[in-house]
Amino acid sequence: MKLGANSVLFGGYDLETAFKYIAMSGYDGIELSAIDNMSEHLVLERWQELAPTIKQLAQSHNLELLAMEQPSRDVAKMELAMQAAVEIGIPIINCGPGGKTDEPGSLEQTINELGELVKMAERYGVMLCVKAHVGASVYNTPTTLEVMKAISSPNFGIDMDPSHIYRANENPVEAIAAVISRVKHVHIRDCKGRQQGPGKPEMQANGRGDIDLVGYVRVLHENGYTGPLNLEIIGAKEYTVEQCCIIAAESRGHMQASLQACGAR
Repeated sequence: MKLGANSVLFGGYDLETAFKYIAMSGYDGIELSAIDNMSEHLVLERWQELAPTIKQLAQSHNLELLAMEQPSRDVAKMELAMQAAVEIGIPIINCGPGGKTDEPGSLEQTINELGELVKMAERYGVMLCVKAHVGASVYNTPTTLEVMKAISSPNFGIDMDPSHIYRANENPVEAIAAVISRVKHVHIRDCKGRQQGPGKPEMQANGRGDIDLVGYVRVLHENGYTGPLNLEIIGAKEYTVEQCCIIAAESRGHMQASLQACGAR
């Protein structure tokens, strides 16, 4: 497994700062945030201008470009994301499911939207992943399995985030085992309690919350998962660089220890 961090943790700072401190924290790679309002990192409307800088930063900081997070299912925006991914060399694009939990027709609409985007992913030769998300149409294991059943393309995968599954009142260790056959990306973070939001950024750091992340990583390893394990901490845009660095480094240590505990490193 490759350990990475989403640049959104450093959303209050420029991309060079994110690369610098994610590298210093010991990660193997980076996930670029293309999340509007949370960062000004991979701004898709300017991707052609940004692409050379991103490639140079990846090389100079020795960070593999593991993925991109672009939550929207808007067709025009996703096409920009895929064009950027091909040029920059990003293999995976993670998006959100949208819709509303248990709203009639919402899951079916999400499946249809994702199905069209996957056709685009096939044309561009990239992997499109979606994760269960609190409050969305895909929010737990049963709805994730519905999407897996409906979309069989090899260019489509599941992005698993234990904090969302935990807040859906499920056991993430059991949940990951149920969908592992299609997992192509993992967003990892901790969570204290089962409330709607993931909590303060420092409480999302691995090891600070209630989730059995060691057991979660063990299931990934036992099933032969070798893809990205990307830390995703949201809400730190107003934090100091020092606060962001502490969260990144602390979580990297926990991720490494989890891999060692199950014999993956």
